[in-house]
Amino acid sequence: MEILNSKAITDRKSLPIKVMQFGGGNFLRAFVDISIQKINNATTFNAGVAVIKPTARGDYQVLKSQDGLFSVQLEGYENNIFVQDLTVVDCIQKVINPYSEWQKYIDLSKTPELRFIISNTTEAGIVFNSDDAFDHTPPKEFPAKLTVWLFHRFTHFNGALDKGCNLLPVELIDKNGEALKQCILQYANHWSLEESFKNWISEACIFYNTLVDRIVSGYPKDKIEEIEAKLGFKDQLAVAGELYQSWLLEGPDDILNEFPFNKTDLNIELVSDLESYRNLKVRILNGAHTSMVPVAYLLGERLVKDAMKNTQVANFIHQVLMSEVLETLDFPKDYKKQFANDVVNRFKNPALEHQLISIALNSTSKFVTRLLPSLKDYLKIKGSLPTNITFALSALIRFYEGSFNNDKINLNDTSLVLEYFSNTWEQFRENDIDLNTLTTRLLGNSDIWQEDLNQITGLTNMVYNNLSNIEKYGFEEALTMIN
Repeated sequence: MEILNSKAITDRKSLPIKVMQFGGGNFLRAFVDISIQKINNATTFNAGVAVIKPTARGDYQVLKSQDGLFSVQLEGYENNIFVQDLTVVDCIQKVINPYSEWQKYIDLSKTPELRFIISNTTEAGIVFNSDDAFDHTPPKEFPAKLTVWLFHRFTHFNGALDKGCNLLPVELIDKNGEALKQCILQYANHWSLEESFKNWISEACIFYNTLVDRIVSGYPKDKIEEIEAKLGFKDQLAVAGELYQSWLLEGPDDILNEFPFNKTDLNIELVSDLESYRNLKVRILNGAHTSMVPVAYLLGERLVKDAMKNTQVANFIHQVLMSEVLETLDFPKDYKKQFANDVVNRFKNPALEHQLISIALNSTSKFVTRLLPSLKDYLKIKGSLPTNITFALSALIRFYEGSFNNDKINLNDTSLVLEYFSNTWEQFRENDIDLNTLTTRLLGNSDIWQEDLNQITGLTNMVYNNLSNIEKYGFEEALTMIN
């Protein structure tokens, strides 16, 4: 069977690059790229995508070898009928690694029709780093790379206002568009770039706050033979996800003149205030995911759908959502309860092979954005800590030891986080520190949690008790002891 690439697709069109996309992972491909594909098919958008490698780790050689082609299989229920939608996505025209192709990356700034910049660099991606310099090729952080690129574009087009860009970051942080803009302006100040460039960023570029929602399970290894038989090609980058999709944009409606998603049946919508939607989605869906991962994994589960069949996990998630997270959300009771029930049903989708270890990426920063606000608000409202969310934090700390029952856990986080957890756990295992010291040290690292969590009333003691029970009685028994 042939490999999926341009030679295999005889009628592939060459598309003008209108979108620059930082990241080429499963979510972007099964959410953003397939959306662009469907908009291309339904309208005159006719947009090609240039994918940019945002980090030094790994490469996009497979994506390059397949000439940017890949398939997406979406599955779910629509009007009580199970639907499978298999699409070959061909909108990616270029794949550029700025670590080895810096000049190609910079040259892209001269593309006049390139008007959209989309990114997904996780919650840890939109950050300022004073060590980044303008003449680094490339700087480390994504916003630094983008600032350099935008400056070259500004210079090449002599500050023309019609050569600005629409920026749609999909990272799950509060006001992601505003955060990215502030990072760029911070770099502009840090590097003493000219005032006219900063004015151009504010006047010619539009930063949209966004909120995205689709469960993407990744490479469908259990169904790949069936998918490849339908395609007639081998596809190393096939990706699976649920049919459900929601993409909310907060910003001016001028975007519709160039990005005509309103002329499709895609669930993409312009809204005037994203914050309430964001709190609901991030705290319920993403919060449930982040609380589930360490608990279900340490109970021996590896897939979300299997975890939801595990009575202990299902009961735990029910308590996290219904008894704790919902108490912190200012929505009508029936509305937020229905949203939570819908999320749980989406987790049970039998078609999704969603690996827990995939969701575990950067779990510490995810805890900060997805669960810590609920923990704090619950404490403020109720006067006591939410026991299930606190247990999720305790489980996360145990998960980040990096092994359990002599099995290695393939953690994926920043080197700072992984080294600190590893060293602290190693000191405990070698009896250099006791469990209380371990708890205090791990909760107290503000580089990990953005604050000293020991300052939250009662948290250190509750986490210590949970970890102590895990050590004494085992994880399964410790979970039964929290309620």
